[in-house]
Amino acid sequence: MALLRYFGHSAFELRLTGLDGLEKRVFIDPWISNPLSPVLPADYAGRADYIFITHDHGDHVGDAEAIARETGATIVAIYDLAVELEARGLKAVGANIGGRISLKDLFAVLTPATHSSRTGSPTGVVVGGRDVRVYHAGDTGLFSEMEFIGRLYKPNIALLPIGGHFTMGVEEASLAVELIKPEIVIPMHYNTFPAIAADPVKFKELVESKTSVKTIILRPGEELIYP
Repeated sequence: MALLRYFGHSAFELRLTGLDGLEKRVFIDPWISNPLSPVLPADYAGRADYIFITHDHGDHVGDAEAIARETGATIVAIYDLAVELEARGLKAVGANIGGRISLKDLFAVLTPATHSSRTGSPTGVVVGGRDVRVYHAGDTGLFSEMEFIGRLYKPNIALLPIGGHFTMGVEEASLAVELIKPEIVIPMHYNTFPAIAADPVKFKELVESKTSVKTIILRPGEELIYP
């Protein structure tokens, strides 16, 4: 069993059973202090094992450094960004887009993302343990190789941006669902700012009119228990 909690924007907490049989607490793009979040980073200052950062924009690096310093969590990011974080005294694993990352207790792989980044390439990430695999697309436009992400890694849950302007919009993200074929899709990266205003209900209607994928709209602070 796994727990996925949404903080708004693209920030998530994932608690899952690791490959070693122990519970792991993972944060992905932890901008917990975003305007939609009902909590503060200090509320999550307890144990954390890993922090995954998809790219170096401030709304995705977010509160990663503060959480890592408080908990000793290992940050996983594109190599160039990880080197910068290590230079600031943080524990980091740098990887590149390709195959599985050498972590003993989690399955993890960085995936492509069509976006911008000052430090290294932007990425998505697939994270998994014994019972679940989650694909966090990061900030990205639609690209046809999303089909390979679905075929290779078979994520149970996909977290996809729908806000447009900087990422996929509702229509593009609904097509991404058709390519990836997860069991569940959760929209993210919308309504934080006026430029990324989007209707998640429209996204849900589009997805469920074309696929059997279950669309779950989480309000900031809400959680999903899987399965």
